[in-house]
Amino acid sequence: QQTFPGKEKRDLRGKVAVDDVGAASDELESLRQQVSAAVREACATLLRNADEMRLHNQQAAVLNEALSAALAEYTTGKVSQADVLRAQMALTRLNEHLVELEEERDTARAQLNALMGRSPEEAVEIAGSYRSSVTVPSTDELERLAIEHRPELAALRKQIVKSGDQSRLARLAMKPDLTVAAGYMLMPTGSFSRSAYMAELTMNLPSLNRARHDGETKQADAATDVAQAELDARTSAVFLEIRQAQIAVQSAQKRVKLYRDTLLPQAEAAFKASTAAYQNNRGEFRNLIDSQNLLLDIRTSYSKALSAVDAGSAQLELAIGAPLPSPNITPSSNQRTDK
Repeated sequence: QQTFPGKEKRDLRGKVAVDDVGAASDELESLRQQVSAAVREACATLLRNADEMRLHNQQAAVLNEALSAALAEYTTGKVSQADVLRAQMALTRLNEHLVELEEERDTARAQLNALMGRSPEEAVEIAGSYRSSVTVPSTDELERLAIEHRPELAALRKQIVKSGDQSRLARLAMKPDLTVAAGYMLMPTGSFSRSAYMAELTMNLPSLNRARHDGETKQADAATDVAQAELDARTSAVFLEIRQAQIAVQSAQKRVKLYRDTLLPQAEAAFKASTAAYQNNRGEFRNLIDSQNLLLDIRTSYSKALSAVDAGSAQLELAIGAPLPSPNITPSSNQRTDK
């Protein structure tokens, strides 16, 4: 037998199936974007870690030279034992910093390997530069992009459409369906005819079970209201994510400018002045060590700010579900490689 529902019912059932496929595609795209953002953050961490490793090696070389000079001058009485101990302590703190950098590097490599579906212990080579030049659109523009491109919002909109279709389908269930049946029977020996055929046409009467169909209709209407409420709540949460990521990127850009244009030149000038004064016996060894540590801190903070711009832009793109507009200027950072 075969039941033949009305054409409108068949069309709505097909549309509901298409809505399910579209929602599944949006969920897959959302997962892809999350993995992409996590990969970018891991790469930014590895680039920053490589920069900090380079700064650590430079600082360690300078401190080793200072310690050797202090030991030589300590034997002649030109510097005190406290200055020698201060240099040794600064070098020891650098070694502690190296252990932290190695831990951060190995963790970021393991995370990146996991995101790529590889063994956490496999070697990873990262080459590239920070995305320091990021154009951050206005909040209204970012929200518009999120409404258009954020996969979760698209999936919820399709869920609303699907719920509406299911509601209409529940109402159409009150219309009767036709069922056509055919059969064949082999009759016993001696019968007038050994072959018997049967055909029937039946029609269901949904109106006899109106209470059940009314309940299904109300349930479908409630599902539509729930989906709309979920969309409103998720939209508000997305707008909050956008604002938080926007603030993070803009703050990181301000820190980059402050370190690059002001603090870093001042720290380098202070270190050069301390070095010259100490070499000409016009400065204390303590001031030289302090200026070295200050320069390392500022260079490290500058590297962290550059990395924060890159990681923040990845989060902002994840929040809107689309790439940010490309700037017209070329980033000034040199290409770096982490192995």
